[in-house]
Amino acid sequence: MPTPWMIDELAHAGPEHLDEEFVAGFDRKQGYPDPAPDIDALRAHGIAGNATVVDLGAGTGRFALAAARAFARVVAVDISPAMTRVIGERAAAEGLTGLEAVRGGFLSYEHTGPPADAVHSRHALHQLPDFWKTVALRRIAALLRPGGVLRLTDLVYDFAPDEAEGVFADWLAGASTDPARGYTADDYAEHIRTEHSTYRWLLEPMLTATGFEIVDADYRDRLFGAYTCVRR
Repeated sequence: MPTPWMIDELAHAGPEHLDEEFVAGFDRKQGYPDPAPDIDALRAHGIAGNATVVDLGAGTGRFALAAARAFARVVAVDISPAMTRVIGERAAAEGLTGLEAVRGGFLSYEHTGPPADAVHSRHALHQLPDFWKTVALRRIAALLRPGGVLRLTDLVYDFAPDEAEGVFADWLAGASTDPARGYTADDYAEHIRTEHSTYRWLLEPMLTATGFEIVDADYRDRLFGAYTCVRR
């Protein structure tokens, strides 16, 4: 029976991620993020070559494709059919038979097979308001085996409330001037207004309350947090 108070996850996906034209330039706009540090973090915490790894909010698959070369089974999950189509095409072109592209999200993905050894998510959880972040994190904990690893990278606010104006001013000042090659000041301002990045001092208790032990947290520019967590 459907949960009557469940939200429509698609409404929180960010409409640009559903647009074929935006998706075609997504990697360039993201700056071609290197998946190697995330894979190294998983390996450093015992995730071996025979592992099952779930990538939630997989985008165009930069992490998932690299992970499929390192781990036995990778499930790339994204709410956008345009994103999952790109992932499927890229996996087929590389002959990566261990990579599955699945349409779904934090609140709707249903895992099949043995529990996952690791979950990865990059710059996706902020699309959910805080209550729904906790629902998502509980679901992630449920699909992981005990001792499984969550590698979470997101735009998280590592400052006090009265510092927000100054931090945001510096962030916008360093934005790209070319919307095709990076995120502009208008993009950053829209993120602040319409998406749901939260404070570090709120996110970390959420992780603890939903069954995770934070074993490492690394921050850049007081805005970008990378977490390695283990399911208790």
